[in-house]
Amino acid sequence: MKLKKVYYWSPFLTPIATCKAVINSAYSLNKFSKEFDATIMNFFGEFNQNISEIRQKKINLLNFYNINITKYLPKYGKVSSRVSYLIFFILGFLPLLKILKKKPPDYIVIHLITSLPLILLILFSFKTKFILRISGLPRLNMFRKLLWKFAFKKIYLITCPTNATNNYLKSLNLCDEKKLKILFDPIIHVSKVNSKIKEKIDQKGDFYVAIGRLTNQKNFLFLCNCFKELVKRYPTIKLFIIGEGENFNLLNSFIKNNKLSNNILLLGYIKNVFPYFKKAKGFILSSLWEDPGFVLIEAAFCRSPVFSSDAKPGPREIIKNNLNGTIFKNNDRNSFLKNFDVYIKNSKNSKIVLENLKLSRKFSIFNHYKHLSGYLV
Repeated sequence: MKLKKVYYWSPFLTPIATCKAVINSAYSLNKFSKEFDATIMNFFGEFNQNISEIRQKKINLLNFYNINITKYLPKYGKVSSRVSYLIFFILGFLPLLKILKKKPPDYIVIHLITSLPLILLILFSFKTKFILRISGLPRLNMFRKLLWKFAFKKIYLITCPTNATNNYLKSLNLCDEKKLKILFDPIIHVSKVNSKIKEKIDQKGDFYVAIGRLTNQKNFLFLCNCFKELVKRYPTIKLFIIGEGENFNLLNSFIKNNKLSNNILLLGYIKNVFPYFKKAKGFILSSLWEDPGFVLIEAAFCRSPVFSSDAKPGPREIIKNNLNGTIFKNNDRNSFLKNFDVYIKNSKNSKIVLENLKLSRKFSIFNHYKHLSGYLV
């Protein structure tokens, strides 16, 4: 039987959760099905850092340029990153068109910098079926709305990571509702997480952990402000923030200026965060928005008590107050401080932690495969 070819398009500048989702999605098709053959398109060298994992999981990697172009492009700042995306568009236009015309896969799943494949879909006719995977709650400017309006006439499928995003897209009336599907992200690779969580870390004493890129979206400055107040109640309380990004200097200056160096530590990028989930007193999510929130799901699976903002769409949909975690009003310091004591009490309630563990299993690689393979008909 001839295998159906599924290509993944997902160029990125810096390590983000979507990269993990792409690898896990491709892996799920190859591992659990004898019907599909998944390939990740490594256009600009963006997946070079993941080559060992991709090879280990026996995923095909389609390379285009012999150098890692992403190393030479600006990564941070709104204007600088837009310049890099424009370069991606220019360098990728003809090679992607050539593949889709001469060696077309049966499906192409597009994740990031989707304007290029969507414009090609509008301009040309292809045998390949296009699947747009929505990553995060979409922000529609005039250009994107027009692009989607025309591209969605020809697109095969649009997948959404949460019910809230799915309902939002339905409300826009940009396409036939039959093209919109819920597809939970492949976040949890059960055996792999169970192996990684055993790694020992050199961290003594109690601490809370927050994880994510140091960007405005993650709202870590707000979190540091809240901890400044918590230190008055709990002088020895500790917070580890894991991640890197453009707000490092801002956060570092705040910590030093407020003499919080013994309470808040910026640990930078750490490849294996699972032992931190296991050892921490709890996980705190301060994001302004998430869809769905990869670290939120990972923390839940690792049985780390969750304290989360009620951000839309993911956290508000996933965390139900006092059922599987504790929530506070998004970006509201008074709500954070008021509910933190409730969170401490809930952290000792094993039923709440187990409820969150149960929910996290919806985001397993196998569950993702079952739904995705059902859509590829």
